[in-house]
Amino acid sequence: MGLLIVFSVVSWAIIALKATQLRTARRESEAFLDAFWQAKRLDAIYKESENLLKSPISQVFRAGYIELARLKKTSGEDSILGGGIENVERALRRAQNSESTILESKTAFLATVGSTAPFIGLFGTVWGIMKAFADIGRMGSANLSTVAPGISEALIATAIGLLAAIPAVIAFNYFGSNIRVLESEMDSFGSDFLNIVKRHFFK
Repeated sequence: MGLLIVFSVVSWAIIALKATQLRTARRESEAFLDAFWQAKRLDAIYKESENLLKSPISQVFRAGYIELARLKKTSGEDSILGGGIENVERALRRAQNSESTILESKTAFLATVGSTAPFIGLFGTVWGIMKAFADIGRMGSANLSTVAPGISEALIATAIGLLAAIPAVIAFNYFGSNIRVLESEMDSFGSDFLNIVKRHFFK
């Protein structure tokens, strides 16, 4: 039961942390996209992105912009030879993968708690029932006053296991849905940014 209580406490801490992280990521991503589509120059957007570092979409943009600036500096021209577009695309993809990893961090623990806590609780219950039957054999009596205390204590382990597992599973599914939305938005933004860069900077 001690292990289940630890699982539950850690799960709730992760739930609070991830809820805050994803809420901030969502809010800052919306702010960044508004700024991106309203701005006229990429350098102005890059400066604005410095205030929105919690946004995964902002980080994808920054990676692409930095690679684009490096290519422009190397070529020394306003237009860049078309072969360099793969470098920008790789930079965008690396940033997307990195941000996805950050968004998904710690959620695996919630999945682990959700899948294992009920079985740990059940193990505690089985162990408690075995102990209750051992007490019955030792006392030579099977009346309710002998059986009830041991059985009730044993069932507490299952209850604690479920109390640890249910919030973890709900949170894992909820966070997974939000993360998939952000990943989809990162992917869409990466494609849009790449098209803009191709039209304006590559020949």
